[in-house]
Amino acid sequence: MSDSSLLFMAGANTVEEQRARWERKRSRTAKELLETEHKYLRQLDLVVTFFVTILKAKGTLKPAVLETIFGPLESIYSASHVLSLHLERGNLGPGLENFCQNLELYGHYAENLEQANKTLKEQLRKKKSFRRFKKLQETRPQFQGRKLEDLLPLPLQRLHQYKHFLRDLLENTSPDSADYQKLAKAVKSISEVSQWIQDTVHKRENSLQLLRVQKLLKGQKTQVLTPGRWYIREGWLLVVPSKGEELKRRMFFLFSDIFIATKPCHPLHPLNSNKLACQAVYLLHQCVVDKVFGHTQSQGGLLSLSFPHKTLLLMSSDQQDINDWYWSLTAAVRQLKA
Repeated sequence: MSDSSLLFMAGANTVEEQRARWERKRSRTAKELLETEHKYLRQLDLVVTFFVTILKAKGTLKPAVLETIFGPLESIYSASHVLSLHLERGNLGPGLENFCQNLELYGHYAENLEQANKTLKEQLRKKKSFRRFKKLQETRPQFQGRKLEDLLPLPLQRLHQYKHFLRDLLENTSPDSADYQKLAKAVKSISEVSQWIQDTVHKRENSLQLLRVQKLLKGQKTQVLTPGRWYIREGWLLVVPSKGEELKRRMFFLFSDIFIATKPCHPLHPLNSNKLACQAVYLLHQCVVDKVFGHTQSQGGLLSLSFPHKTLLLMSSDQQDINDWYWSLTAAVRQLKA
């Protein structure tokens, strides 16, 4: 047998070995996907059977309230049930293709989850009959000590798992396989919905930060809650006065479009002892940021913020802190001017 024939056979064996490895990994991942889908369905079934179905029949909560608390959970449960049937039959590609048509349910569920938790708390506070019902259902052995509040975030946790399972399946599927394109499309769809949910969570967290800062400030003169504004960071810095006065310690808040300087209210003030008084609001699109010192491994640093009618000199004894402020300010100004 010639050397070229031996090389060809060796190459063919290597390809076959690679395909076999892919198939083993793919089979393991598909098996784990099915096992975890069954577990997920059992957990969703607890909510659908022992809460949604019975509450609808009893009329304990108004239909609109039920819809707010549970959202499209029943539809999510149905979609997963159909997916599990496909997986049990080995119809991976078609099953995922069909399932991805229902992925928007997860995005809507994520958008509603904050309001769902808020409404659940309100109803538990207002309705004694609902409190008793919830406590009774949660003591059932099927719940294994879990509360309704523990089960409501499950769809979002499961979506994160789907993303990893599908990526693993795609990596271990031959590009010329009949399932490859269906898997690639499913990975893309789930990544898009995951990004949608991340954006939703980010917006919600940002709104909470804006509201927190608004409540920290004395009075309502400074409007922090503005559409399109993003919270970036906050912290104490020393203001270096233009004349030979003492350094002044101030709390600063950096947003995507403004920079707010505040000072604590008097500790004995009857209403505002824990609040901050706004001293100035600076528009970032007018700002030029420079690092005066803090370039080397010195202690601390000094920043210069130049505005049309004002220059702020800000100092910190912590060099890492001043570096972080410099980069945050520079990035915010650059973003505005882009």
